[in-house]
Amino acid sequence: MQGGAAVDEVDGDHSSAGEQQQQRAMEIGWPTDVRHVAHVTFDRFHGFRGVPEELQLQLEGRAAPSASNTVFGVSTESMQCSYDGRGNSVPTILLHLQRRLYTQGGLAAEGIFRIAADGAQEQRARDHLNSSGVVPDQGVDVHCLAGLIKAWFRELPGGVLDSLPADEVARCQTEEDCARLCATRLPAPKAALLDWAVNLMADVAREEKANKMGTRNLAMVFAPNMTQAADPLTALKHAVQVMNFLNMLIERALKQQQQQPSSADHLRQSPSC
Repeated sequence: MQGGAAVDEVDGDHSSAGEQQQQRAMEIGWPTDVRHVAHVTFDRFHGFRGVPEELQLQLEGRAAPSASNTVFGVSTESMQCSYDGRGNSVPTILLHLQRRLYTQGGLAAEGIFRIAADGAQEQRARDHLNSSGVVPDQGVDVHCLAGLIKAWFRELPGGVLDSLPADEVARCQTEEDCARLCATRLPAPKAALLDWAVNLMADVAREEKANKMGTRNLAMVFAPNMTQAADPLTALKHAVQVMNFLNMLIERALKQQQQQPSSADHLRQSPSC
């Protein structure tokens, strides 16, 4: 009996020690117990800075993290943004697509932004963009790049121009009317997106002799991608008004470009992303 009692006592000690160890593992430590290893900062344009050397290889080649794991169909607030040559803060992926479009001779390609891309090629490029945040190095032609830019705007929640009342858009008769309405009624993020897109279209229109895409043709193909409407009839009617609105903005941008170098001139000389 005494031996049995001794065994029971030992078993109880083991059980007690295990419970105590589990409790200690669940305890929250004091802030003073934390050891400072490195000071790391996050730059939304370049990612993490100050990462210790032993961790650099794990981050090498990766795009800067963002709040979203996709680049299509999400708001600009959840995407990594950068500044273009005009000071507009726009999603970095748009700048990558623009640079590749320009360096691959897209501005001179006949029917650019009008000719549909190969569906399989565009889907592969979309998948690569969503998984890595960068444009594929190979297998992406200029019509695919142009199609991805249009798709990005088409899938943007809310649409770039949806903040503008349709009746006020319809009343714009001059280029300055259009510019004034954008300046007073568009939120800053969408105003920056519109300015970027309009100057992209102006760069294309400058090469109209080669690509056969004048301001009106560009406004026609971009208009349906700049607004979202559930009713097809309303969408069609508004698209015509948006087309005229965009056409005037592109004409205005072309005149401004005559007085200063175009962003296309800079991008042609820069290495591709």
